[in-house]
Amino acid sequence: RSMLEGILFSLYFFLDSSAEEDIPLPNVKSAILKKIIEYCKHAKDSPPTEIEKPLKSANMQEVVSDKWYATFIEVDQEILFELILAANYLDIKPLLELGCASVAAMMKGKTPEQIRQLFHIEKDFTPEEENQIIAENKWACLLYTSP
Repeated sequence: RSMLEGILFSLYFFLDSSAEEDIPLPNVKSAILKKIIEYCKHAKDSPPTEIEKPLKSANMQEVVSDKWYATFIEVDQEILFELILAANYLDIKPLLELGCASVAAMMKGKTPEQIRQLFHIEKDFTPEEENQIIAENKWACLLYTSP
């Protein structure tokens, strides 16, 4: 039985049981767990296919074969990152891959400055340090300036 099937079985057993025991999931908020259960229910009937890498598009509708998954993962950044963390914590690899693909799609075609703005990342390098990093990694900078 796959890991996903095991999780689904456990969730269904827990939801259908009348037992009042808590299942400790200290790293997963209840709203995120509801989203994960929604994902697992859909994945049970329509298993996700592997996402092609590198991503062929920044549009998740063009990245996944089942459009439901693209719609499911269209959430705000906070929820997206919580889904990724919970998928990792619960070892739900297809959901983890979907969440990471969504982040990659958000970054696709953007400059480092645009990515910093998108994810609210503050620059913590001095101009001298930044120039040194750029000089040491010219190959990476070419990726952003190539047509």
